Amino acid sequence: MFVIPMIIFTPLMVIPLLISRKLDAITFFFIRCWVYMFGITTGIWFVGHNKKSIDTKKSYIFVINHTSFLDACAIPIAIPSSLVGLGKKELSKIPVFGWVTSRWAVWVDRSSPESRREGSRKLKEILNGGTSVLIAPEGTRNNTDELLLPFRHGPFRLAIESQISVIPVVIHNAAKLMKRGSLLLKPGVVHSYVLPEVPVTGLTEDDIPDLTDRVFKMMKEKIVELNGSH
Repeated sequence: MFVIPMIIFTPLMVIPLLISRKLDAITFFFIRCWVYMFGITTGIWFVGHNKKSIDTKKSYIFVINHTSFLDACAIPIAIPSSLVGLGKKELSKIPVFGWVTSRWAVWVDRSSPESRREGSRKLKEILNGGTSVLIAPEGTRNNTDELLLPFRHGPFRLAIESQISVIPVVIHNAAKLMKRGSLLLKPGVVHSYVLPEVPVTGLTEDDIPDLTDRVFKMMKEKIVELNGSH
């Protein structure tokens, strides 16, 4: 169910990027079409909340909680602007998905300091070029009973060094519809909530731990709220 819509839309998603990065708006239009097709074939719908608060003319560092493979479908519905994601190198080896998403992803080998530094350099270039980036600060999918895994400092160091605001996005209900390690899908709705922008103007390297903690608390409080209302 996941692969068939991707195969159908792959040429439409990739060809504009092969021509020019300036055509990425066309690419993301067809990515969203793919998500809607995926929803029709699986009964899983994706709803974005508060996305009008995002200024599509600005670049941001979006940070998300990561609980399911379905997060990849939720992101283009939650975020109306074009972006490039940071992902672990292992994902690039997934048939079809890895090749297609490599056009708008920076792959990093987390075990290699050199790879992490190179990934950070590429993300800075992307931000300076006016494109947003997306990072999961937990570093991996959360398959525990904890609401969030501890956040790594990397995304927040990048934000301060680039002086680019952070926007947290909470994805809710994805893990219930597709559990880690399973290909079974359960019909339902995945909600994504854009939280208030967190400016970093004037912050320095010394502020990285506080910024990390602030965003962690914002996202955890939202998850607690959502769990209590569903």
